[in-house]
Amino acid sequence: MLNVALIAHDNKKLDLAMFVKEWKNVFEKCNLYATKSTGKIIEQKIGLKVTKLESGPYGGDLQIGSLIVNGEIDFVIFLRDPLTAQPHEPDVSALLRVCDVHNIPLATNLATAEGLVLEIKRKLEGGK
Repeated sequence: MLNVALIAHDNKKLDLAMFVKEWKNVFEKCNLYATKSTGKIIEQKIGLKVTKLESGPYGGDLQIGSLIVNGEIDFVIFLRDPLTAQPHEPDVSALLRVCDVHNIPLATNLATAEGLVLEIKRKLEGGK
């Protein structure tokens, strides 16, 4: 089973929830990890089980980074809000860097998230 981290800044949480709903048939076959409020929304609105970590500003991004370092995350979808300053921007940058260092596929907008979910679907169907 693939492990997928789902993260979204406040102005992107609804977009992520709608995206996950659209691709529920793929995400229900994955182990999902999310920061606290994003995970709650996905559980409540879509009905998928999510392992919830702390909220981003309280270290959730760093917790996901730690899972990546330990080889426990296969894909990351992180819908960022590029127009709003984030108080925990250093944590966000660290997470993006860890994805690059460990060669973890990362989507930061809906266009790349769609490409990533198609790859997740391919892998779940036995593609290499």
